[in-house]
Amino acid sequence: MRMRPTLNWTPTEDLPPGTKDLEPVADALSTGGVLVLSGAGISTESGIPDYRGEGGSLLRHTPMTYQDFTSGAQARQRYWARSHLGWRTFGRARPNAGHRAVAAFGRHGLVSAVITQNVDGLHQAAGSEGVVELHGSLDRVVCLSCGAFSPRRELARRLEEANEGFEPVAAGLNPDGDADLTREQVGDFRVVPCSICGGILKPDVVFFGEAVPPRRVEHCRELVREAASLLVLGSSLTVMSGLRFVRQAAQAGKPVLIVNRDATRGDRHAVTRVELPLGTALTTVADRLDIPVDGRTAA
Repeated sequence: MRMRPTLNWTPTEDLPPGTKDLEPVADALSTGGVLVLSGAGISTESGIPDYRGEGGSLLRHTPMTYQDFTSGAQARQRYWARSHLGWRTFGRARPNAGHRAVAAFGRHGLVSAVITQNVDGLHQAAGSEGVVELHGSLDRVVCLSCGAFSPRRELARRLEEANEGFEPVAAGLNPDGDADLTREQVGDFRVVPCSICGGILKPDVVFFGEAVPPRRVEHCRELVREAASLLVLGSSLTVMSGLRFVRQAAQAGKPVLIVNRDATRGDRHAVTRVELPLGTALTTVADRLDIPVDGRTAA
């Protein structure tokens, strides 16, 4: 029997309540050495839904797993039809105030690095440097046979040519760039092979049920060891890929601070959880620290 990856989490213990007090976050940033761990919640203000928040995509959509993707041509046809359509919208998303505030903290030497669970590239687009893409990026494609990488825009062009007139209306977009389409809307969508060896193409992202590359995990662990504190932004920490770094920081005695509207699986390890919208919270902190975001003068 194939095991499904953990998609949801329900608290089994009383967790400390959230707060509106941003002072602990401002204090941590003011001393520097803050490692940021971001999740889908930081990109919702850019028009990309999250997985588990109010109206999250898991309420209507089960993400493609690695096991499903490699199980057969029909699953890959369904994935690439939905992903190709979603990419048109996903690729137009722009950084929001939260991304820009994180980049501003980095420019002022307060953030040591950013680990993101997102695959949208919005931290880099906002100006953050040295971003570790824990789950990869949708703007790259890898061949499962020869291992060659290629730009997503190149694949998009090839899929456009192979599927002229493919213009279905999706019911929704998901954090992984996958659009919601019915079987009828997928129709006879044509998937193209690797242009080098003819192998199977996959986005360079870690699917649910797929392991994060060990060297990437160890790099992130080293960033946690070097950091003074860990600031979690917009992640429920449901899956172990992000939660393990929260546990590592807490075990090392480093303060863990979380900004997320809902309770998270890491709350019991945190000194505080601020339940405010991320854009509002981070720009307010920037103002308190007299750090301009996007060149504006801090209030």
